[in-house]
Amino acid sequence: MAKTKNAIRPLHDKILIKRDEAETKTTSGIYLPESSKDKPKTGIVEAVGDGALNTETGSRIPLTVKKGDRVIFSSYSGTEVKLEGTDLLIMSEDDILAVID
Repeated sequence: MAKTKNAIRPLHDKILIKRDEAETKTTSGIYLPESSKDKPKTGIVEAVGDGALNTETGSRIPLTVKKGDRVIFSSYSGTEVKLEGTDLLIMSEDDILAVID
């Protein structure tokens, strides 16, 4: 994510994700109307926070995902935000189910 005047920096165990684009046609070639498109449950990590706070030691617990990872997340997870015309999701690391290699 390029540095802009309105950049978002996630805090603690939060992660900023750019959701993949919804499919516009099926594998058989049928074009889908906007209302029937499912929101993809995959995306690219754009930014990560500095980790959750360990309350016993006061140190940060590092996140397991990093910028650039392609991830799968829960259907209704995260908070949708719009930054300079781009739709993004902010969610906790707990909402991420897997990293796609």
